[in-house]
Amino acid sequence: MPELPEVETIRRTLSRLIVGRTIDRTAVTLGRMIQHPKDVAQFCVMLEGQTVRHIGRRGKYLCILLDDYTLVSHLRMEGRYGLYSGADPVEKHTHVIFYFRDGTELRYRDVRQFGTMHLFPAGEERRHPPLRDLGLEPLDSSFTLEEFRRRLQNRPTKIKPLLLNQKYVAGIGNIYADEALFLSGIHPERTADSLSDAEWEKLHEAVIRTLREAVEAGGSSIKSYVNGQGEMGRFQQQLRVYGRKEQPCYRCGGPIEKTVVGGRGTHICPRCQPKEAGESEHQEVCG
Repeated sequence: MPELPEVETIRRTLSRLIVGRTIDRTAVTLGRMIQHPKDVAQFCVMLEGQTVRHIGRRGKYLCILLDDYTLVSHLRMEGRYGLYSGADPVEKHTHVIFYFRDGTELRYRDVRQFGTMHLFPAGEERRHPPLRDLGLEPLDSSFTLEEFRRRLQNRPTKIKPLLLNQKYVAGIGNIYADEALFLSGIHPERTADSLSDAEWEKLHEAVIRTLREAVEAGGSSIKSYVNGQGEMGRFQQQLRVYGRKEQPCYRCGGPIEKTVVGGRGTHICPRCQPKEAGESEHQEVCG
């Protein structure tokens, strides 16, 4: 599933490709993807004549700002956007096509068919699900250490599931939770209420650093992710623990282990991320 860095990369790509283009008509072949309004015909009518003004993002959601509406799109497992000419053949599993007046087409392809789209009057998108209940935006100035701690620190819950809970922090998925926890030297099964002030500071810094590095690398192409121009991300070449089971830790040389935390596959270095508080070999956020 695309996480914040991948969605941010897609946002930047689409900003270059479609801002300023005007929708002539829209075709939808899989109606259940349109979550609001439920009437697909109404969805298509609302989009007629709308010009793309800006591409935003909230957590893992793309926010396509039009003249009068905002289209909120979640790619789920394998959703992809691509800009095509009208002469290009339409690929299988293309479920939504936005036909622009200049003859180009923005196509949404989704093999797994889990993607969703919501269309709201401009300015109302954050008053309703799915954006309404999202937590802190980790690359925004509002993601302060104090606010991060306030929302999580007193909970007797394992820290990794909390990081993955979009109601607390928006946009972090499995890959980047593992990476941030490794950088901060915190075992994913530690509970939030067991972390020291110093550990909260390290984790806050590690979350920001991990996501920024991933955005700079264009995201991680672990399975099928590509940006809006079909290009793969490069951050998978920089992963410190995720997907490196039984390979040596870059810091201590010990083997990376894979376990399950909160139902999710989880990669750790047991020497650099001990289960007991105060035993970590990390003295600072490591490289």
